[in-house]
Amino acid sequence: MNIPSRKIVNQLRNEYPAGTRIELINMDGAQAPPMGTLGTVKGVDDMGSIMVHWDNGSSLSLVY
Repeated sequence: MNIPSRKIVNQLRNEYPAGTRIELINMDGAQAPPMGTLGTVKGVDDMGSIMVHWDNGSSLSLVY
């Protein structure tokens, strides 16, 4: 796994601050919420993962 630089993590935090509303366009995996699911960003962790609380109750993060 590639670890993003501090610069990239900070850019993600600026682009996706807590409270930002997002829509899932596409995600691979059996645990993925359905396409079109809306969610609220809770933050970006030190690995660059975008932590999301999806409207369907899932809390699956997005990996940069």
